[in-house]
Amino acid sequence: MYWTLLLVAAGIASCGSRNANNAPVAQLVTVEDSQAPETVEFDKTVHDFGDVSVTDGPLSCTFTLTNKGTEPISIYEVVSSCGCTDVKWTKGTLAPGQSGSISATYKNEDGPLPFDKTLTVYISGVKRPVVLRLRGVVHEKKKSLSELYGAQKLGDFGLKARQFKTSTLKQGLSTSETATVANLGKKPLKVEWADVSPQLTVGVSPNPIPAGSTATLSFTIKSDSTLYGKTVYKATPVLNGRKASAPLEVSAYTQENFASWTAKQREEAALPVFSSSTLTFGVVQQGSTLELDFECTNKGKAAFHIYKADVEHPALRPVSLPDVAPGAKGLMHFSLDTSALPKGENVIMISLTTNSPLRPVVNLFVAGEVR
Repeated sequence: MYWTLLLVAAGIASCGSRNANNAPVAQLVTVEDSQAPETVEFDKTVHDFGDVSVTDGPLSCTFTLTNKGTEPISIYEVVSSCGCTDVKWTKGTLAPGQSGSISATYKNEDGPLPFDKTLTVYISGVKRPVVLRLRGVVHEKKKSLSELYGAQKLGDFGLKARQFKTSTLKQGLSTSETATVANLGKKPLKVEWADVSPQLTVGVSPNPIPAGSTATLSFTIKSDSTLYGKTVYKATPVLNGRKASAPLEVSAYTQENFASWTAKQREEAALPVFSSSTLTFGVVQQGSTLELDFECTNKGKAAFHIYKADVEHPALRPVSLPDVAPGAKGLMHFSLDTSALPKGENVIMISLTTNSPLRPVVNLFVAGEVR
């Protein structure tokens, strides 16, 4: 299987998710193996122009694809997501082992903004199109390394973010992503790693990072059959022999992998149907403890199982998440300690990671007012 994690530029992330300390959380988008078939190999599926200025003019890049199959293929269409990107590609047939190219030029006329453009590539013999991405952050004027990478720095190790968030990771597969980092110091910076999560590999290239230069930070997360739902993986930089004061964190949401299931297996799988996706507890006094039940009916042909319940707020915790037999009903029991909630309206989301191919993730909500 061919999987790729694409890093959305930190400038884009700063307009979206943030952590509890109001620091940017880098967003990652997963491109599934169905979009990068084994018969066609791309040298990359994303080109990150990084930080550029409005005066840099048009920005160009090239993607190379190779026919790894046993039959000829051809690129019969490449569709850009907007008129701001021009594209050209190899015409004609690519024999097995032969390579072609897709060249794209972002006009860079939209002003000082982050950009994230897609090219949808249609290839003969490939059921689903391949999605390529061009991204970067355009600034009004050139910025120094310190301005670009100093916000989350660890000593001379410059970062736009210390926390990264991936999209879905399927069991049995791995995901990889890259980010740009910088050496803000005046001497080479050797980067090693300590306290690395077992499922995570991390590296920097070049290493040492030359003084006043940038480098590529790479992560790979390998799925673990014991880990479902949201998991945070950590690695602490060791900079010229000195351990940094804080780790880097990469969070991934792991689901079951149903890609190899047959139509019959899917037909005979579990199918949970909840009587309500939202439980409203009304108006309660702060400090009270509530016991809450979601009723689930399994309308499938196999037992329904919840691998993990990720709860948005620690005030709400799962107590009992029983398996539900085919045709039976079950109660998913939660306990809510309102003393840990702020006064006013509260809505808490629960994400259930399940064994149902039609509902691999079920989102439920608990809502009410605390006085």
